Amino acid sequence: MPNGICVQVLRTSKLRALVEKANGKILIWGRVTQNCVYLPNLGAEMRFFSLKTCDTCRKALKSLAAHDVEIIDVRADGVSPADRDAILTAFGNGALNTRSTTWRGLSEEERAKDAGVLLAAHPTLMKRPVIEVDGVWYQGWTAATKQALGVD
Repeated sequence: MPNGICVQVLRTSKLRALVEKANGKILIWGRVTQNCVYLPNLGAEMRFFSLKTCDTCRKALKSLAAHDVEIIDVRADGVSPADRDAILTAFGNGALNTRSTTWRGLSEEERAKDAGVLLAAHPTLMKRPVIEVDGVWYQGWTAATKQALGVD
């Protein structure tokens, strides 16, 4: 069963008509399955960990414009120890972006340190974006993340 809130519709054509009447602006979005449109949980608080210079993060934020998103710039705002621990619990060493300029600038000795220590010292090493909705963590702007958040 898809994530989100089920809103019953009689026919898919009615939903399409609603979207068309909105002059191209999608007021209702979601995944249609039989007679049900699965909308994302719009009441959920969403936190978005990013860098303002990250192209992928900017694309993701454009797609999430209809959501109430708290944006946390990891360089300017930092990442709290509790959030850092939750991110590491969710993604392990996969939370580190080993392709980044920051990573390439580290010495071999620094690279051998624990992921938590590295993220505390260099928050820009975090793979981005990281999105938290009601305690569920998502990493990257992948098809799976978009589907889970109800964004196409």
